[in-house]
Amino acid sequence: MSATMDTESTYSGYSHYSGHSKKAHRQGSRDRHKSPRSKDGSRSEKSVTIQTPPAEPLLGNDASRTEEGQDDNWGETTTAITGTSEHSISQEDIARISKDLEDSVGLDCKRYLGLTVAAVLGLLVFLTPVAFILLPQILWRDALEPCGTVCEGLFISVAFKLLILLIGTWALFFRQPKADIPRVFVFRALLLVLIFLFVFSYWLFYGVRILDSKDTNYQGIVQYAVSLVDALLFIHYLAIVLLELRQLQPMFAVKVVRSTDGESRYYSLGHLSIQRAALVVLENYYKDFTVYNPALLTASKSRAAKHMAGLKVYNVDGPGNNASGQSRAMIAAAARRRDSSHNELYYEEADHERRVKKRRARLVVAVEEAFTHIKRLQAEEQQKAPGEMMDPREAAQAIFPSMARALQKYLRTTRQQQYHSMESILQHLSFCITNNMTPKVFLERYLSPGPTLQYDRDRWFSKQWTLVSEEAVTSGLQDGIVFVLKCLDFSLVVNVKKIPFIKLSEEFIDPKSHKFVLRLQSETSV
Repeated sequence: MSATMDTESTYSGYSHYSGHSKKAHRQGSRDRHKSPRSKDGSRSEKSVTIQTPPAEPLLGNDASRTEEGQDDNWGETTTAITGTSEHSISQEDIARISKDLEDSVGLDCKRYLGLTVAAVLGLLVFLTPVAFILLPQILWRDALEPCGTVCEGLFISVAFKLLILLIGTWALFFRQPKADIPRVFVFRALLLVLIFLFVFSYWLFYGVRILDSKDTNYQGIVQYAVSLVDALLFIHYLAIVLLELRQLQPMFAVKVVRSTDGESRYYSLGHLSIQRAALVVLENYYKDFTVYNPALLTASKSRAAKHMAGLKVYNVDGPGNNASGQSRAMIAAAARRRDSSHNELYYEEADHERRVKKRRARLVVAVEEAFTHIKRLQAEEQQKAPGEMMDPREAAQAIFPSMARALQKYLRTTRQQQYHSMESILQHLSFCITNNMTPKVFLERYLSPGPTLQYDRDRWFSKQWTLVSEEAVTSGLQDGIVFVLKCLDFSLVVNVKKIPFIKLSEEFIDPKSHKFVLRLQSETSV
């Protein structure tokens, strides 16, 4: 597949491609007849290609494509390209994927079950004080003692406290979930259990001391409902401390390293569990780390493959020797060739930097010249020449051809073409024209790779992350803990270090002590 996509002749037309595909098909059929069948049924023979549905793409689905994989002409020509995917997996992997899907269904059920339990418990909490006040009025209204103004004031107090509790509960608990975590949130579960036990104990006391005996002291009953609401407000304050305030003070410094290119960042975290710390790391990853570009990693692999491909071993002693002698000869030749490989690497990087600088200069000049043709019309000018006016989209389409070739070459040289489609570039260009931005603002997105949030969310966001930890994911962070976040093409290794205790002392300096003497020497020019 890479041989087909590396050639620029792919974009010339369908006829040339069809002849090439027939030749490749005949070559592939000969290779299949030549290759012997493995006895143990290797994965290379029993493999099925699994393609991720377009509705839920994973980060790096296009990682196996080469830098020429995308049509760099952005729709000028359309060519169908087929081939064998590099992501071929066996039947065992299919079974594992089906198991992961079943686990994801279980996670969805667990999430909805938790939301249902929390909603039912919250409804019980808000209806309980009202029920405490209304049940005596319904069951034995005539036997109740008159309460008067005191009970009316208590009614107003209960109403406003319930309103405050409702707003606080909505602000603290009713939020759209940002992620699905593998285990329950311990503090949230403890609060739910505490609220359930608290409301259950109040109902138990109410049923034994008030409903059974039909207490006639209505003012005491209302005071009992008020005490319940006050206790619920204190529980809500406890929830704020445990869920929000406890984690604000930084206690740990975590280092996050991407396993492919070694890019790293440092973050400060408070008292969090491992799974919640993983969520914080992923939220910061999408906005701080540059987008993962597998095309930049293929250069070293292709260089190593080129060195090994240039080595030839000739068996001068006949076919009787085993393969160990050939392997030793390959290793020795590779070691001798490695001594001069640093010169090749140096000249390759220097040539690449020269080409990048040259095409960057051409791109900057082309964009600046294109922006000079755009002029924002004022209100009085719009009435003079109505036939020449264009909206931002039309203006972007008008000036884009003058910069398209320079931009295309620069993106191909820097291996960024897979992240920018023609439609996204036109949208960004029209956005810059609408907001009267300069050419430098337009070029900022393409001159240097940005974070993942800058690109298409559906293509480059990973939908599934796997948390790997030796400790329980519900346990808190500790000094020296290491856990890994894995996705399809790479992983994030997180190393936790505790912030050291800092002892700060004070030293007073008298301002009058700043006295100096000028020391002159005969050799000086003063």
